[in-house]
Amino acid sequence: MRGRIHGEGDLLVEGNVEGDVAVRGDLRIADGANVSSESVEAHAISIAGSVEAEVTASGPIRLEASAEVRGTLRAPAVAIADGARFAGRLDCEFELPPELGGVSRGESRGRTPARR
Repeated sequence: MRGRIHGEGDLLVEGNVEGDVAVRGDLRIADGANVSSESVEAHAISIAGSVEAEVTASGPIRLEASAEVRGTLRAPAVAIADGARFAGRLDCEFELPPELGGVSRGESRGRTPARR
């Protein structure tokens, strides 16, 4: 499919999409599906297929083991399964463990922006 997809509900992509995707519900990109776009936006996003886009979620983004993503991921929480491939920028907040430069116990815990 070529063109823009906009909607109020959830969306499952099982084929090829060339164009922007914006839904207010959840978005699932199935294994074997391919999305090539400037932007992909939804509440929660689960990717098992291939995506090349700026991906923005108001909820969590999950990359399944079969996912191949190139672009930017922006969300309050991102989970990347073992085996998933990601090349791009990650824009979310998380706490680093002390051994990676995070705060030690007893100190106040701030949020650390992560960018790659």
